[in-house]
Amino acid sequence: MDKLMTPLEVAEILGVTKDTLSIWRCTGRYQLNYIKVGRLVMYQPGDVESFLNQRKHQHTSMPCSS
Repeated sequence: MDKLMTPLEVAEILGVTKDTLSIWRCTGRYQLNYIKVGRLVMYQPGDVESFLNQRKHQHTSMPCSS
């Protein structure tokens, strides 16, 4: 099993705050899997990587509409 990551570590990787991750967990805004034991929240590195990979977009060469 990979070493688990703290919310602070994940927030730094994603470029958001720890509070933003908490909001995502509470509202279900994004499907970023986490592990919770009591009050402790941790993330598996593979889940964080999958989350990032799901958000990759390819350039379409089509102009963006405003």
